[in-house]
Amino acid sequence: MDAVSNPYSPGAGARPPALVGRDELIDAMDVSLQRLLKGRNGRSQMLTGRRGVGKTVMLNEFEILAESRGFFHEHLEVSEDGDLALRLAAAVRRVLLAMDARKRIGERVTRALGVLKAFSLCLPNGPEIYIDVDAVFGPADSGHLATDLSGLFVELGEVARDHGTGVLLTIDELHYVSRLVLDALVTGLHRAAQLQLPIIVAGAGLPSLATLTGEAKSYAQRVFTFPIVGSLAPSQAREALTVPAADDGVHWDEGALDEVLRLTDGYPYFLQEFAKQAWNIAAGPDRITEQDVRWSLPIATAELDDGFFRVRTGRTTDAERMYLRAIAECGPGPARSGEVAKLLGKASTALGPTRDSVIKKALCYSPRYGEVDFTVPMFDAFMKRWIPDFTVSSETYSREPVIVETL
Repeated sequence: MDAVSNPYSPGAGARPPALVGRDELIDAMDVSLQRLLKGRNGRSQMLTGRRGVGKTVMLNEFEILAESRGFFHEHLEVSEDGDLALRLAAAVRRVLLAMDARKRIGERVTRALGVLKAFSLCLPNGPEIYIDVDAVFGPADSGHLATDLSGLFVELGEVARDHGTGVLLTIDELHYVSRLVLDALVTGLHRAAQLQLPIIVAGAGLPSLATLTGEAKSYAQRVFTFPIVGSLAPSQAREALTVPAADDGVHWDEGALDEVLRLTDGYPYFLQEFAKQAWNIAAGPDRITEQDVRWSLPIATAELDDGFFRVRTGRTTDAERMYLRAIAECGPGPARSGEVAKLLGKASTALGPTRDSVIKKALCYSPRYGEVDFTVPMFDAFMKRWIPDFTVSSETYSREPVIVETL
């Protein structure tokens, strides 16, 4: 069928043509936004889940929702260096300038920018943020990040409240943030909530984020909700496939739907990739069959291997690759660290640095003590395709793995 008309859109953060199964999250955010505008508390959200489930898509939806409610918005993405404080300062600057441009606040924004300038001067590389006002010392320049971020949020929240608006900050990849900065973020939001100021954060990160946030501050669960974003239920997955096709007069055979659901387990990114390739290969003109799905399987698998899986392993060492391969050998789901060590012929303690390294690179996380799992769905199958020859010995652990490009 016509590839130009293909409605399916796999991609990082790309909105699917039919956004299904997420209404509860959107409704909860809308309630919080409206409550904040009324001077009441609205809880922030911390979306957690594995790669490819649509967390970034939800942050983008929250942005659209916030703008429809008259909020100002800034989006941040945390890099692997974990730096967030300087990015937050830059985002607050943009929000304040946008408020002034739209609402002509004048002196009130000038003061807030002065507080921000004093805040930024206490940060590493803070003077890199250009703010053409005099610093206002006192509210947010103690040098203690949690205290200062609280002061900055109060200043920003008061400006927004006094001018009938609010501020939404969306922050992606929050699992990279250090505990110190995460502590400051929770503390600052908690203070703003105590004063019922209209500031709200929607964060997203890997499954470990909820635990990290709770460890940073015991009252984090009063500031955030921690919804888990996962695979779609079968009925929702079917809707995600059939609705976009029906809009173009195309229907899916039941066997084709069953096959895609079996192959993808309802994970949104994979649904989009398999549907895209099935559409492209189908003879049509208005039908996708089970055979179309089977014929497209090698193409979809190769696309996922090259564009979704392997990009996440580009900076792994030989030792890290074989550690990942050993996890895959344990089968789907969390693996016991001791079992992984046994497969590699090593003591668990000897593998501690390798385990910590793949967790730091966000390839794995620890769902429970003594367990390790992949952050990417179906990564175990990819590792078996990528490194098909796995020999249980310490010699295998140290040698260069055999790489298989694609199916």
